[in-house]
Amino acid sequence: MLRNVVLAIGGAMLIFGVMGMVAGSFTVGVPVAVWGAIFVFGILYERYAYKSLVDKVPTGKGWTRTTERFVDEKSGRTVTVYVKPLTGERAYVTEPVAPAAPPPVVEG
Repeated sequence: MLRNVVLAIGGAMLIFGVMGMVAGSFTVGVPVAVWGAIFVFGILYERYAYKSLVDKVPTGKGWTRTTERFVDEKSGRTVTVYVKPLTGERAYVTEPVAPAAPPPVVEG
C-alpha cells in the first residue's frame, strides 16, 4: 500500500516537474522532476530487482527463520523470509512444491 502511494506521488512529481520545465520554470521543475524520478525508480528497483528468490535455505552463521511468509505473485510459490540480524541481510527462500496427491480410487 505504502509503495503504491510513494509511486503515485513520485509519478505526479515527475510529471509536474517536466511540465514546469516545459513551461520555462527550470528552477522549480528540475528538482521536482529529479525527486520524482528518484521515488519512481527507487520503488521500481526495490520491487523487482532487490528481492530475488532462492531455492535453498542460506548457509552460514547467524541466519534465522522469521515468521514472515507470503505468496510470490510471479511464481505463485510460498516464500519464507530468513534474516541475518547482525547485518540486516534478508533472504527470500521458496518452499518446495508438494507433489500432487493422486486421485482417489473409486471402487465400483
